[in-house]
Amino acid sequence: MANTITNLIPDIYAGMDVVSRELTGFIPAVSADMTFERAAVGQTVRAHVAPAATASDIAPNVTPPDDGDQTIGNVSMSITKARRVPVRWNGEQTLGVNNGGPGRANIMRDQFAQAMRTLVNEVEADLAGLHIYASRAYGSAGSTPFGTAGDYSDGSNVLKILKDNGAPGDRQLVIDTTAGASFLGKQAKVNESGTDTIQRQGILLPLHGMDIRESGLVVTATAGTGASATTNNAGYAVGATAITLASAGTGTILAGDVITFAGDSNKYVVVTGDADVSGGGTITLAAPGLRKAIPASATNITVVAASARNMAFARSAIALATRAPALPEEGDSAADRQIVTDPRSGLSFEISMYKQYRQVQYEVALAWGVKAVKTEHIALLLG
Repeated sequence: MANTITNLIPDIYAGMDVVSRELTGFIPAVSADMTFERAAVGQTVRAHVAPAATASDIAPNVTPPDDGDQTIGNVSMSITKARRVPVRWNGEQTLGVNNGGPGRANIMRDQFAQAMRTLVNEVEADLAGLHIYASRAYGSAGSTPFGTAGDYSDGSNVLKILKDNGAPGDRQLVIDTTAGASFLGKQAKVNESGTDTIQRQGILLPLHGMDIRESGLVVTATAGTGASATTNNAGYAVGATAITLASAGTGTILAGDVITFAGDSNKYVVVTGDADVSGGGTITLAAPGLRKAIPASATNITVVAASARNMAFARSAIALATRAPALPEEGDSAADRQIVTDPRSGLSFEISMYKQYRQVQYEVALAWGVKAVKTEHIALLLG
């Protein structure tokens, strides 16, 4: 085999069609940013965020009002990971498998596909892990969504959260394969979906304002152990996010927990939890905070049980930044280097070849970072 990666690329792509691949619903659904070449691993970069605007009455005057100044906010993001998967062969190994064996080319084809599979799954898992930054949730823990034929209310209600929070278009819903099986089996009538795409092609489709996708890595989150916890008697207005607990109850309320307050059917996601609710600490809810005011009296808090965290979001609410890992200005000892794009996920990997003493090592590598940019535009569909 010639010592160039270019000659390997056809085998690499062939291997992608052979090796098992998990579903990747998050990667194609989020905002992919390829402009982070300037950022080293761990270095913070910032994007601006314009604040909410304030309207005022029009009052004719000689001069326009002296107003309009704003404090522009920002969100930070960084490349947090630079990961590699090695593939190495020496001369004796090559001779052995080429002499009446399966052949090195056939084995390497699948090795490269497995390497990309590994990194794709890591990126997908990082995106799925952003469920802890969602604003609110809909659905019941342990109950698979879309369980009633012809009833899309699970999807429409999680979409309602996004609409109420002002999420822009290009909305996505990424569900696990259990919810996907329910959706495909019970929501696939042509007269209800308006198209025969599900039945003829076996794919999920845009429906009622969201692109519905499946992922093999949707998180099934454990829940805090908090029981009998209550708020203090201060009372909290609509929009409040910091809630102080009374010195009551037992257990924990963890970051990422979904909770409810007595008298309020909304399910809120906790950003900052409390390791011991009996101590009367403070928990923080994701923006935009309370949808219903809490009265000035101790109000019971319920922690929702462990559940699958299917995610609905506007594409712009979640960012994925990827690039090839950085090299020194002088380069390194690689004999060849190519960028290969995985057609299943859309991620582009750097493949390098390092000639060593009587052996050669190939490396499949990627650097990336993920960020929940706008928590108000992310919601959970529990399952």
